[in-house]
Amino acid sequence: MPKLGPIAWKELVRRLREFGFDGPLSGGKHPFMVKGDLVLTIPNPHHGDISVDLLSRILKQAKISRENWQK
Repeated sequence: MPKLGPIAWKELVRRLREFGFDGPLSGGKHPFMVKGDLVLTIPNPHHGDISVDLLSRILKQAKISRENWQK
């Protein structure tokens, strides 16, 4: 299985939209995206890339497998 790599915030949002999430929406300390009953908190936009560790946690919460993400 290919390894995940760091990803830019805009790319993360674009890819999550491809998986059917709406947003990002504002509320609280962090933006979030919604898909049905699933509310996914995402990090605030910043200049650096999102780390592999954080990306892994986001994908787990979003119920997206690494295989599907890397297609």
